[in-house]
Amino acid sequence: MESRAIRLESEHDIVVARGEVRAMAVALGFSLIDQTRLATVASELARNIVKYAGRGRVIAQAAEHADGRTGMRLIFEDSGGGIPNIEAAMRDGFTTGRGLGQGLPGSRRLAHEFQIESSPERGTRVTVVRWR
Repeated sequence: MESRAIRLESEHDIVVARGEVRAMAVALGFSLIDQTRLATVASELARNIVKYAGRGRVIAQAAEHADGRTGMRLIFEDSGGGIPNIEAAMRDGFTTGRGLGQGLPGSRRLAHEFQIESSPERGTRVTVVRWR
């Protein structure tokens, strides 16, 4: 299965991304609970891009672990102004908007692997992996 890039510029794109990630999770054989986890991560992180950066993309792809497990990798990228304080942003309840402050820390809890890179010059890239 090849990777799929989905542009993120509007609320509609968030819904599309959530549906595409769920469909890929089904095709990869994830359980219903894990399909929901992946769709939730897609929705939360896509919303962050649209809300804070204005535009970006998510790349959804099948992943294979060295031990033979299969999974899904989601890469969220934008070229916005970056996250000034990643440590603070990863704390439950921290928000610079009107949200609940659960997007990044909640997504980290739903993934087996979570990596975030951010700078004002390059924007933000969040990579999450969920293994089957």
